[in-house]
Amino acid sequence: MKKEKDDLEKFRDLAKKIWKNSKGDALIIALKKGFEMTAELGAQKKAIIFTESTITQSYLVRLLSDHSYTGKIVLFNGSNNDDKSKEVYQEWLSKNKYTDKITGSKTADYRAALVESVDFEKLKAELGTFTDLFENRRERYGMDWPGKKDALRLIQTPSAATLKLCREESVNFDTTENLFIEGDNLEVLKLLQKSYYGKVKMIYIDPPYNTGKEFIYPDNFSESLQTYLEYAGLMDGDGKKFSTNTANEGRFHTKWLNMMYPRLYWARNLLRDDGVIFISVDDNEVSNLRKVCDEIFGEENFVANVVWQKKYADTNDAQGISVMHDHIIVYQKSDSFIRVLLPRTDEQNKPYKNDDGDGKGLWRSDNLLVKSFSSAGVYPISNPKTGKEYFPPEGSCWRASKETMKVWLSENRVFFGKDGTGAPQLKRYLNEVQDGRVPTTWWSFEDVGHNDAANKELKSLFESKAPFDTPKPSTLINRMLQISTTVPADVPSKSSADSDIILDFFSGSATTAHAVLELNKQDGGNRKFILVQLPEPCAEDSEAFKAGYKTIADIGKERIHRVIKKLNAEEAGQLALKNHVKQDRGFKVLKLNKSNFKQWQNLAPDAKPELIQKQLFEHIDYIDHKATPEDLLYEILIKAGFKPTEKVEVLELKDGKLSRRDAERKRNRKRPSRKGIFIFFS
Repeated sequence: MKKEKDDLEKFRDLAKKIWKNSKGDALIIALKKGFEMTAELGAQKKAIIFTESTITQSYLVRLLSDHSYTGKIVLFNGSNNDDKSKEVYQEWLSKNKYTDKITGSKTADYRAALVESVDFEKLKAELGTFTDLFENRRERYGMDWPGKKDALRLIQTPSAATLKLCREESVNFDTTENLFIEGDNLEVLKLLQKSYYGKVKMIYIDPPYNTGKEFIYPDNFSESLQTYLEYAGLMDGDGKKFSTNTANEGRFHTKWLNMMYPRLYWARNLLRDDGVIFISVDDNEVSNLRKVCDEIFGEENFVANVVWQKKYADTNDAQGISVMHDHIIVYQKSDSFIRVLLPRTDEQNKPYKNDDGDGKGLWRSDNLLVKSFSSAGVYPISNPKTGKEYFPPEGSCWRASKETMKVWLSENRVFFGKDGTGAPQLKRYLNEVQDGRVPTTWWSFEDVGHNDAANKELKSLFESKAPFDTPKPSTLINRMLQISTTVPADVPSKSSADSDIILDFFSGSATTAHAVLELNKQDGGNRKFILVQLPEPCAEDSEAFKAGYKTIADIGKERIHRVIKKLNAEEAGQLALKNHVKQDRGFKVLKLNKSNFKQWQNLAPDAKPELIQKQLFEHIDYIDHKATPEDLLYEILIKAGFKPTEKVEVLELKDGKLSRRDAERKRNRKRPSRKGIFIFFS
């Protein structure tokens, strides 16, 4: 601490000099220069000033206000009554509670926390003084931010939660393989690791954009589950709630990165080797997201930065330049990913309107010349009707050799105009053209929809005002599904049992489920979805709350119900085709909750025998009395690596014979699948 104390002494001396130097002229000059440097580096224009007394701080508040620096400076006076100092101190305590940095002296610890929050060596270097400590630092390429170490520790912390069934909110509970999970997505991702490791084909997420408005996430790394349970009303708490991130927070980007990093890490594990992830983001965090994804997925696995035209008209009252787009960042799990071609459009097929009636199909005329030159392509082509010879223009050549051209002429693949007297052209047959079109990085609203269309879609489905403020159009996600997933008809080796799994762990109003169900109907696929959504409360003055939806999760579940009902109604009375695959139009609702089993607490190596004995006695009765047999079963199955969608059959042993329970027999009269799970009761 001696060095840090010396540094603080220097800052105090500097503060005294500033006070005496023409009322802080030196400070204003230094701030101006510092802000110019940060602007050149593209950094956020913020500064931190430490003061030794409230008197100095009061003076600085007036001085900075006079020079229009209000809001750009964070002032620490080092006292326990200063809110910013308190925040840094509490974060430092939480981070160092298992180290020897905490001295027991609140004053010393307070100083240590404030000192640690500033990189003094870097600060000195930016002011022109390069110390030996700074010069000897090892330079490396990468991205770092405050809290990243904590995020890494959180990744290694196993979940102590479980997923509890909710039959009454589900559709086709016993047969569906679609999931809607209500809960904190980080805990859920951890719980799904064994069941879905390497099994998800495509992930789409639309995380909070970090625009300066509120967004929700657990604000205590070490208590993610407990914080969630209190937030969701599943555990008594002392008013704890999820955190917000506003533009005036000292660590605006840091908090967003700390939220995203562990979630993306666990999400990558779930992807198949040929899997891909699409992430919606705006300009606020797109650069940070790219760097984080480079670290997690690998820079070599970057696929594209798609620009989506989210508006069809500019905003006349926008400050600066009207923003018309969002980004969709795309990363593959490995080079095993193969993008799928998009269906050809009617506009692309329109030129193919000629048909000779010879069974070769529709064709259009095309140029016989090529840009690259080869002497083998220079020769005359004779018009069979007029006898006139045609040579390629000087410097160019025909696209085929003389021998190949003879074959084309014999097969009637060369066109000489409508009356047969013109120059030669190539017949380009539609059935020989690539069956699809290559996706691009520009997605216009005409092709994939826009924000207003998304609101109208939701309004039509709910037959009222849209209950969700920022939905994405299902056509946008449909495009992602088209280029990343396949159906059995497209892949001969793929059976209906090999359906692609789609994951969305920021599911919002459940647009992803809507898109999956709609596309399955269109192309006969049987894709499965897993949606995860936090039960974020709807504001009491919102349309959703007025309509009876208490949380965002409630809106998502209701949307899926309505989409299933709509699709079933559209197909009512239609005859099924011969090779028709019965589609999965159901979903199983699961809710994150604390484990049904008491958790063993990690005691210190030198823990007193009394504490060990107490814990042993507490685990004699280690099962939650409120847990049902089904709750216990599913927790064990998930922890053992079984999917929560496995078929479960209940059998009873009576008089030495096995038989189904009556309720089970009524639900399913067919012979149980061998892949199912059998539970025996005697």
